[in-house]
Amino acid sequence: MHKTSWRLQDAKAQFSAVVEAALAGEAQLVTRRGKRAVVVLDAGEYERLRREERGRAPGFIEHLLAMPHDASASRRDVAEPSRPSVKLRDVVFK
Repeated sequence: MHKTSWRLQDAKAQFSAVVEAALAGEAQLVTRRGKRAVVVLDAGEYERLRREERGRAPGFIEHLLAMPHDASASRRDVAEPSRPSVKLRDVVFK
């Protein structure tokens, strides 16, 4: 079993061991100044996590359908909510 948490200075000094452990399937946590900084993962695991995240993301149509809407509002009210009303008057050109 490999070490799974490293201080940054130790991870730098033993980077090959960090990479080997990640390749063996054990995510490696690196801390900096006592706080979590990064995780070193096997590239295959990283890609799997990215695919999984993209799979959970809604598509464009779902995103549009999830937007709140007011059925009583006209398109002008929705498109330009802060536009003041304008009154027009007749103008005679000579």
